[in-house]
Amino acid sequence: MTANIIDRKERPALDPKDFKGDVHPDWCPGCGDFGVLNCLQRVFAELGIPKHEIAVISGIGCSSNLPGFINTYGMHTLHGRSLPNAQGFKLSHHDMTVVAVGGDGDGYGIGVGHFIHALRRNMDLTYIVMNNSIYGLTTGQTSPTSAIGMKTKSTPFGNPEAPLNPITLALGSGASFVARAFTGNPKQVVEIYKAAIKHKGFAIIDTFSPCVTFNKVNTAKYYKDNTYDLNAAGHDTSNIEAAFTLAIKDTYGTDRIACGIFYQSERPCYEESEKNTLSTPVVDHQLGISPERAKELKATFQ
Repeated sequence: MTANIIDRKERPALDPKDFKGDVHPDWCPGCGDFGVLNCLQRVFAELGIPKHEIAVISGIGCSSNLPGFINTYGMHTLHGRSLPNAQGFKLSHHDMTVVAVGGDGDGYGIGVGHFIHALRRNMDLTYIVMNNSIYGLTTGQTSPTSAIGMKTKSTPFGNPEAPLNPITLALGSGASFVARAFTGNPKQVVEIYKAAIKHKGFAIIDTFSPCVTFNKVNTAKYYKDNTYDLNAAGHDTSNIEAAFTLAIKDTYGTDRIACGIFYQSERPCYEESEKNTLSTPVVDHQLGISPERAKELKATFQ
């Protein structure tokens, strides 16, 4: 395989149906995760990336079942551990398109430590977080992005904690591509996902993916009424200060919520930084040593 970002720009489009898995999704009817799955299938097809050159890696949760519903290579790993596995896969196969997926509990809760270090490390992969502000798989507990005062099974008197802001966290942790999307706007989602995959470096897309069963607050209608396209509004994606300002405004629901690409910059990828080891995919490393090298090493012990 010799796939790379430049080559993908020239490839002919494929059929999204080629990326439909044999297993039908078991999400609740109306779940926003269907939108992420459909958009990903369209993105892979439009970029012309063959399914055998893609790996989708997930953690645990409703959204993390996605690798079983898409026709690519995939791994369903441990809770909060999608990024360590995705990074290991990328180091082993530089020419693969690696996409990590999961939910807000998976990525911003138990996996938040891995999230921060992956951002600063800047490995060339894409991370899609399906953010529904609830723990859906465990039937409705407060998540790291649940609003203050939100009543759930774990906070029957209202959530006392301020919600985590994934966008400011990503910007402050050195991310080179930071975006937000809403599954109810598939046209924008597709364009953001395509830009993220083409980006040379770590790309995070916080994706509002409403839970229709356990979250009656952050509904599709809520996001439809309260989000806007920041790029159409003229935002400069190279200006990190402006990105912070936009992200801070909607932290506590005091402003309309910006969706789009907040920030994008180019800097060296992690796997390109160490020419003697990381720059060579693990699968291409030679096992053992030559007889000549063995003789040289043996001589050092005499």
